[in-house]
Formats: sequence, structure tokens, C-alpha cells
Amino acid sequence: MEAFHQEKLTEMMIEQQKKKRKSGEIDEAKRVYDSSLDHKGRIPLRESTGAWKASLFIVAIEFGERLSYFGIASNLITYMTRLLHQDLKTAAKNVNYWGGVTTIMPLIGGFLADAYTGRFFMIMLSSIIYFMGLNLLTLSEFLPSLKQCEVYTCRQQNKVHEVAFFVAMYLLSLGTGGHKPCLQSFGADQFDDDHLEERKQKMSFFSWWNFVLGCGALLGVTLIVYVQDYVSWGVADLTLSITMGIAIIIFFIGKPFYRYRMPQGSPLTPVLRVLVAAIAKRKLPYPSNPDLLYEVPHHQSTESRGRLLRHTRNLRFLDKAAIIEVDDNPSAEGMKNPWRLATVTRVEETKLLLNMSPIWLTSLIFGLCIAQTSTFFTKQSSTMNRKIGHKFEIPPASMTSVTAIGMIISVTIYEKILVSVLRRRTGNERGISILQRIGIGMIFIVLSMATAGSVERKRLRSVEKEIIQGGRVGTLSMSVFWLVPQYIIIGIGDGFSIVGLQEYFYEQVPDSMRSLGIAFYLSIIGVGSFISSFLITIVDHVTEKISGTSWFGKDLNKSRLDKFYWLMTAMSVLNLLAYVLIAKRYTYKNVQKSVIVVDGDEDKGST
Repeated sequence: MEAFHQEKLTEMMIEQQKKKRKSGEIDEAKRVYDSSLDHKGRIPLRESTGAWKASLFIVAIEFGERLSYFGIASNLITYMTRLLHQDLKTAAKNVNYWGGVTTIMPLIGGFLADAYTGRFFMIMLSSIIYFMGLNLLTLSEFLPSLKQCEVYTCRQQNKVHEVAFFVAMYLLSLGTGGHKPCLQSFGADQFDDDHLEERKQKMSFFSWWNFVLGCGALLGVTLIVYVQDYVSWGVADLTLSITMGIAIIIFFIGKPFYRYRMPQGSPLTPVLRVLVAAIAKRKLPYPSNPDLLYEVPHHQSTESRGRLLRHTRNLRFLDKAAIIEVDDNPSAEGMKNPWRLATVTRVEETKLLLNMSPIWLTSLIFGLCIAQTSTFFTKQSSTMNRKIGHKFEIPPASMTSVTAIGMIISVTIYEKILVSVLRRRTGNERGISILQRIGIGMIFIVLSMATAGSVERKRLRSVEKEIIQGGRVGTLSMSVFWLVPQYIIIGIGDGFSIVGLQEYFYEQVPDSMRSLGIAFYLSIIGVGSFISSFLITIVDHVTEKISGTSWFGKDLNKSRLDKFYWLMTAMSVLNLLAYVLIAKRYTYKNVQKSVIVVDGDEDKGST
């Protein structure tokens, strides 16, 4: 009887909606019905909210943050070796530890944003923390009691400065933890998947987002690094602080234009419920037809604002969580025990997370290779001839700009030329699938590591000839531009892999976990940095024990980075083979078509 009344109530609501549309009270084309709200808690107007008009404000603060991050991170190993007087191995480990923490912290920030605070609040809070870190860095360069020793040859480091420096750096890590996972997902939230034009814009959003990221990185590793090396670290930090402050103000000004998604509680609780229900009903036989599994129609669903997912046949043991038992009364929502009976959508969301695990694992080698650009690549450039003309000398960390240029070129060519061609040939809205794009990027990573190994071997021959035999002092005559191929190849790979990974972890997670999804992507870079530190330690120990000489000496000219690069090349090839096998069997998220009632008719649009 209760189910009958519920059906009647639903029919009445739909009829009222039809009448309102006919009378002009609701214009479907002017409203956005994707579970988002405007800044006053109302259903957003399409014309005045979201899409690129809102995303531009979000892109502005991303530019400010990336300018700061790359301006600091790309030259960090130089700061630690030159001003903190750390040896190469210690400095590389500290850079990797900081990079690892910085890119793992988003797992916490993304979870809190999805579950409790919402993305806008988390972005504002974390941006202020980030701003505080930049201010502390600036003060540590100007206040006499916090300044480091000014002469590069001094032996005694100011411990107070060292403490202030690391506190400031890890404040940046803490700020990044809330900033990075929420900002990109908040930007993607501004596009409605049910609207054809906005859906196409969203597919390009991740590419152009990384175009802006590349521009911020380019300025960071050229202008900011130049100021650090040839003017003052304090002036550079002050510049970054002012830029970030302006970016925060711009982001806040855009508040009326944004579309907001409300937090829905812990996104991990539904996953745990599915696992518990599947284990509890593990002995039940599978139903003869998947349509017999429990699902709540979208207009009746109270447990989720997200879209409904279609049933898939992989990981079938989880389907048992959605089997309706004799004692169940699924039509009585208040009586349903979510720890005993889960919807098909919840089951499929759990499958999504489990299916993502192998992709995440096979992407870690990519993160490991990326970590080398801010450590060993930079130290290589510091030993080489960086002069242009007679007076100008390129800062070592500025060579990272070539990676940014490679990414900008890659993204631009893909979006302006390749996408339209590939769409016609494949029939895929994206041109190629997300996992294919990631795989292409991984091929470039293999080529980059192989190139780095070859160039380093040539550099060591120059060391043998000029320094060991010829007695040359200072940098080599070998031009730093020999490093351009390895930098630009890895940048082109970033234009495929990084963009693909961002889109993959945003699109393929449950709708309620999108901030956490971006955090999963960032954790690849973070865990890759930790693996890099661990691998350096292992290789250092093993090579010193076997040959008596470590591949990583205090002097780069006495190290064997070429062998380390070839080791990573071999690891990348094996990893690529494993990735291809996994990607071939991968099942993408399968969303049910949404049903929109327009003027009494049912218009079905796929999301």
C-alpha cells in the first residue's frame, strides 16, 4: 500500500512539473539540473553560471599557485645544496620527500572536501595556508634573525633559518593538500554533462587547464628562477606572495558565477557497505537476470544526488550486495538496511574503485620518471655550459621550461588538430580513449629516459676528457642544450599522460568522490617521488657493495647517472607492457541515460 502511494506521489510531482513548464514557470534550457546549486543555494541559471565564464576565475588561481610551485620546486635542489649545504644524495632525498608529501596530502584534502566542507570552502582555506607558507619563506629571507648565511662558502648554517624554511615548505604542502584536488574538480564541475555543448567544452577543459599549468610552470622556471639565481631569493619569494594574494582575490570575486556541489558525507562509507553486504550474502545464488538486482529509480533516490550506473558483468561477487532477499522490502526506503542491501549504482561505484587500482599501480613508474626532472636533470644542467652569448647564463632550473614548452605544444596540437581528425576516424567524442592517451604518454616517458641515459653517457665522456685528463675547472664546454631532447620528450609525454590521468581519475570515480579522484592522480606523482628516494637508497647500497663505488657520488661527475637512467628505461618498458594488458581489459563507467521531461515528452540524453 505504501509503495502504491509513493508511485502516485511521484506521478503527481511529474505532472506538476509538466504544468509548470507549460505555463512558463520553469524553462528547462535556462536551468542546470545536474545536482549543482548557485551561491545562494538555488538551482543555477545556465546563462549566468558555470562553463568557461566561471572556470576562468578558477584558472586564474591555478596559474598563481603553479607559478609559485614550479618557481620553488624546480630550483629546490639548488637551494638545498648551495644555501643549506647538503650533499647531492641528501638534497635529492629531501626534494623527493617534500614532493611526495605535497602530492599525497591531497588525499586528505580531497576526502574532507567531498565528505564535509565542499570544494569552494576547502580551496579558500588551503589557499590561505599556502599564502602563509609563501609569506614565511619571504620573511626567512629578509628578517636578520631568520636569514641563512649569505656567503656560499660558509660552513655554519643558521639552524633557525633551516627550521623556518622547512616549516614554510610544509605549509605549502598542507595548502596544496586542499588546493590541488578541489580546484581542478571544482573547475570541471562548472560544465553540465547533460548539455551537449558543455559536455564537449568539458572534454577540452582538462587540456586547456594543463595549457595554463604549463604557462605558469614556464614563467616559474624562467622568470622566478632567474630572480632567485641572479637577484635574490627573497625578491622571488616576495613576488610569489604578491601574485598568490592577487589570485586568491580574483578567485573570491568569481563566487557568484560558480556552480557548487554539496558534500554528501564520507564517500568511503557506501563502498564499505557494499563490501559488508556482499560478504554477508556470499552464499546466495546469482539471480537469473541482472534486472532483478536492487536499484532505486532516479526520481525516488534519496541516498545519492549522483547519476545512476548500469550493471556490468565484471567483479560479479560484489553483485550479491544488490540481491533482494525474501525478507527485504526495497520499496520501503526507511526500512532498508544499507549494510545489508545496496543499489546497483553503489555496487558499480565500488567496482569502479577496484578496477582503478591496477591503472594507478602501473602509473607509478610514470611518477618515478617525472621526479627526475626536478632533481638529477637539474644537477646535470648545473655542470654544463649554460651561456648564451658572452654575458647571459641560463639558471640550471630554468631548463625545466623546455618540459613546459613541450607540454604546451603537445596540448595545443592535440586540441587544435588531432582531436577533430581522430573524432572523424574513431567516432569517439574525445578522439581517442582516456587510457589510450595515457599509454601514448608512457611511450614518450620511455623515450625520454633512454635519451637521458645516452646524453649522460656523452656528458661523462666530456668529463673524462676535459676534467679528469685535461684538468679543466668549473663547468664543461658541452652545451646544456644537449639536455633539450630529454626535457621536451618528457613534456610531450606529459601532454598526453598527465591530461589523460587527470581526466581518468575525475571521470571514472563515483560522482561523490571527484575531489578525491584528482587526489588519486596527484598521489601517483607523490608516491613516485617516494619510490624515487627509495630506489636511490637501494641502488646506492647495492652498487657500493658490489663494485665499491656508488652510482650516486657527492660529485655528479663521479656518479653514474647514465646507468640509473637505463635502469628506469627498462622498468618503464616492462611497466608499459603491463599497462597495455590491463588497459585492454578495462571497463569504463557506464552511466544510465538521464530522462528529462520537456513539454510533456521524454527527451533522453546520455551522460
